[in-house]
Amino acid sequence: MTDGTGGHDVVVVGSANADLVVRVARRPGPGETVLGSELAAHPGGKGANQAVAAARLGGRVALLGRVGDDGHAALLRDALAAAGVDAAALRTTAAPTGVALITVAPDGENSIVVAPGANALLTPADVDPALLAAARVVSLQMEIPVDVVLAAARTADEGGARTVLNLSPAAEPPAPLLGLCDVLVVNEHEAAFLLPGRSAEAARDPAALLALGPRAAVVTLGADGALVADAATGGATAHVPAPHVPAVDTTGAGDAFTGALCLRLARGDTVADAARYAVRVGAAAVRTRGAQPSYPAASDELPV
Repeated sequence: MTDGTGGHDVVVVGSANADLVVRVARRPGPGETVLGSELAAHPGGKGANQAVAAARLGGRVALLGRVGDDGHAALLRDALAAAGVDAAALRTTAAPTGVALITVAPDGENSIVVAPGANALLTPADVDPALLAAARVVSLQMEIPVDVVLAAARTADEGGARTVLNLSPAAEPPAPLLGLCDVLVVNEHEAAFLLPGRSAEAARDPAALLALGPRAAVVTLGADGALVADAATGGATAHVPAPHVPAVDTTGAGDAFTGALCLRLARGDTVADAARYAVRVGAAAVRTRGAQPSYPAASDELPV
């Protein structure tokens, strides 16, 4: 959905995957086989998840990425259309659509292995300068080639859009990338990856991440909420608590958080205020199975 000028609140440059989910009584150990539930297929991928999360909340959102010409792509396109995401920049390529293999334990925690498929064929040439320049916020993740992430960050910076980078899955960022980010979003594991050698407590401090170049940093803590540091407000670390809700399935909850954060940034919130809203959206997302199927609509009451 766009406004009269063709601009979007959020343009997501990222992955689109089919999530193949099995619920298990416990995760298998090395060399071990366990029986699980029947296989369930859901629309997913960090890029598509974040786009759907922001669109469900009322945002004007577009997704730029690649899928194959197969049944999984049809599942993804149908889900994007139902959420109101503009998928005109979601290209079809001669490769299987990306797939995420997910096991979910009884406590709602998940383990994920991703086969990138068509996502790996996205190139810097696919990045559309006009699309990104007309966006208020550009959202990036690391399930697509890193040269595409860097090209999109540069294009967004040149076009005047704010850039949010979710460094997930953790990967070594090219030297210029973090300096192009308005907001870096990581979980505790990803923060530790960027700050090797620090204690667990020190690595999760977003103020330490500001020294790497981003203008603001958010460290998500799951049920404990998030930590925020923003150079624009002095760089001090603030804790944003999350509502306490029973966790059924945490798959995609981080993407719900990031999509909501991007939307509220597009609407003029400070990073801290956007995070306060985003933790409520993330909490809502863990109450239902699946990633995109769990995301709240703008009319839904969020947990407090």
